[in-house]
Amino acid sequence: MATQNQQNCRGRFLIACWWLIGLAQMSWKMVVGIAKKTKKIEKDDPRRIIHGLKAGLALTLVSLTYLYHPFYEVLGVNAIWAVLTVVVVFELSVGATLGKSMNRTMATMLGSVAGLGAHHLASASGHIGEPILLATFVFIIAAVVTFTRFFPAVKTRYDYGLSIFILTFTLVAVLAYRDNQVLRTVQMRIETIVIGCLVSVVINIGVYPFWMGEDLHNLIVQNLEKLAIFFEGFGREYFQAFEDGQSNDDKSFLEKYKSVLASKSNEQNMANLAKWEPCHGRFRFFHPWKQYLKIGNLARECAYRIEALNNILQSEIQAPIEIRNKFAESCTNVSLECGKALKEIASDFKVMKRSNTSAYIEKLNAAAEDLNLLLRTNMWEGAALVDVVPVASIASILLEAARITEKISDAINELASMAPFKDSEPTVSTDQPDMLALGMLQPV
Repeated sequence: MATQNQQNCRGRFLIACWWLIGLAQMSWKMVVGIAKKTKKIEKDDPRRIIHGLKAGLALTLVSLTYLYHPFYEVLGVNAIWAVLTVVVVFELSVGATLGKSMNRTMATMLGSVAGLGAHHLASASGHIGEPILLATFVFIIAAVVTFTRFFPAVKTRYDYGLSIFILTFTLVAVLAYRDNQVLRTVQMRIETIVIGCLVSVVINIGVYPFWMGEDLHNLIVQNLEKLAIFFEGFGREYFQAFEDGQSNDDKSFLEKYKSVLASKSNEQNMANLAKWEPCHGRFRFFHPWKQYLKIGNLARECAYRIEALNNILQSEIQAPIEIRNKFAESCTNVSLECGKALKEIASDFKVMKRSNTSAYIEKLNAAAEDLNLLLRTNMWEGAALVDVVPVASIASILLEAARITEKISDAINELASMAPFKDSEPTVSTDQPDMLALGMLQPV
């Protein structure tokens, strides 16, 4: 009997050991997984670590209004609203923090004034009519303001403020019915909210600020560079690769354009937040952010043409070599000139310099004109339609891409005239002979 009990105890002990070992292995895998995710997040955007430290600093400062006794004597329990405000309004970028801070401050003030006004009007109707009028005011204000939030222009910039307005108005109007000291409470709450917003804005701007306007500017530049990379490699990939029977092993350039197609909502959100930001760098007040959206839309139009080219490239139905060879040079020239023009445009746009791409656009137009004339000839007479369509489609899409590239150049030049872009440096033409070297001019 004792031996059987010992065996049972030994079995339970072994099971417990195996369970602990499994738990330790699972915990270790979880720690390793969290560490890998943290490293990936830090690698994707190192600013997130700095943002976390800034948020901790802002919360520590506003917590002193509740923890430090002299502040607590002045603000009382309402000091906790400063902490809650920092948690709500502190965002990664300056524009997002400023937008939320302005919305919360103004909405709290206006909602408090409207709530006190509604209480004053309702109290004049007597003890019986006051709650009825208050309920009526709450219904009207909530219904009207909630409907207003559906307007696109209002929703993009003031949706958060309208929500705070409804909340503040309802709280003040309802609390005033029972609390005679509501005016003092409202005053203290506004003060603490202003303190929280000020601390958030000062920390966000004063300590490693992250500007949403710069992020939007860099995003547009990156999108143009991705388009340029595709055009520079497309001609070689389609015409020469099929002719040689070999294809480029690195085809990453064929996929980079896809992020451009999905950037519309991101660009609009960045532009809306950038409008809140103050003057910084070469970005002034009332910077033409709408022009950035126009350039982004043109870049997406070009990306849609690239997607069509990529679909033809991946298609199983291809034109015979003899037909492709007739269009190889013209199509490759248009594709290369599109890539060169977009790369030069992106290079000047990145440093906010007035683009001097007229020479690239002229070469692009000349290559497009040659391709257009080639399309109008009867050089494929007698060929089957199924053999002609792929190459003819590529040629027509490239012509559209050239037209959109010229539009992008015009839109960026228009932006340069609206914003404080630097003047392009004068270049010395190498086409003319050096008169001094030829001895036709004497040095002074």
